[in-house]
Amino acid sequence: MKRTLYILALGIFGIATTEFGVIGILPQIAAAFKVSIDQAGWLLSAFALIIAVFGPFMMMLVCRFNRKTIMVLVLGIFAVSNVISALAINFNMLLFARILPAFMHPVFWSVSLTIAAGSVSIKESPKAVGIVFAGFTIASVLGIPLATFVADLSGWQASFILSAFINLLSFLGLLIYLPDLPATEIRHSDRQYEVLRKPILWINLVLACLMIAAMYATYGYMAEYLKRVTAMTGAQISLMLFFFGISGVGGNWLAGKYLSRNKNTTTFIFILLLALVHVVIYFLGNHFILMVGLICVWGLVHTGGFLISNVNVTSVANETPEFVNSLFTSCGNLAVTIGSVLGGWMITNKGVGEVPLASVILLILSLVVFIVKRINMQSFPSSEV
Repeated sequence: MKRTLYILALGIFGIATTEFGVIGILPQIAAAFKVSIDQAGWLLSAFALIIAVFGPFMMMLVCRFNRKTIMVLVLGIFAVSNVISALAINFNMLLFARILPAFMHPVFWSVSLTIAAGSVSIKESPKAVGIVFAGFTIASVLGIPLATFVADLSGWQASFILSAFINLLSFLGLLIYLPDLPATEIRHSDRQYEVLRKPILWINLVLACLMIAAMYATYGYMAEYLKRVTAMTGAQISLMLFFFGISGVGGNWLAGKYLSRNKNTTTFIFILLLALVHVVIYFLGNHFILMVGLICVWGLVHTGGFLISNVNVTSVANETPEFVNSLFTSCGNLAVTIGSVLGGWMITNKGVGEVPLASVILLILSLVVFIVKRINMQSFPSSEV
């Protein structure tokens, strides 16, 4: 079973590199197609918006198919879309190629997380899910900075060719090593409606949306911020993304460890620490040496956010795990859209140096929702908290 978890993490690595690999090359793409940086940001936010809208519906369409077949197909689509992206002759063609695989993205995430959580006891499920999330973390460590580095050396097209190659490797890995996974969850609409009637589920979805939006309001424009405010070169930005990802490995492990002990305390500490990090970045972003250290701390805190949000949402609805995971995937990607749009608006209207404030505002709202949740916990059955 552990081998299965690592194979699923490999697949997550492939699709995460595609989704977020553009973060480091948005300035290049904006210059190449003569669009503004906030317009280029739609390469990230439109991808996420498609996932947010179609996530649960795509799971309903494929629920009766073999899981291995579906996940291998998803990675094949991702590889092809990256090749099309590299061949794009205008921004609209690139945007189309970007959103093409987004329809199937939530299927892979939902199935992977459901398999991970169901492979161990409830108490140990955060650690198992953390192994799968490690694929996302490794994409931050290797995939995203490497995509930025090759773009700096050979042009933005090389970044998409690299992503296509990574997805091809993931495709082959799952095809060869992933065991057969017949469909196990049959859709029961009455059970889904029952889950949707849980107030605590909606509170946790709102909390997750605000937390993840806060994460990506600034992180989505990290390359632009480091270029304009910290005055870093393309190669230096690639190195900073690498440091960010390396720190995130530890952050993902710590989040899984402490979630197994206490979800609420871990969530509260995450919100406070991420807000503090963004406040410090806002005031010290123009100090080159200090930013190197801040980026390491930022990555350590930031990377656990997805795992923390996922465990909060899925722990209150065990009846239909794949459906709830698809809701979380939609919620998380809606949050990425909100965060990147708000960050782009802040850059356009206030300047790139102000973008960390967008994250701080969203984290304050997250804290308010968290406090409301804690105050009202006595209103929910203990099994739903």
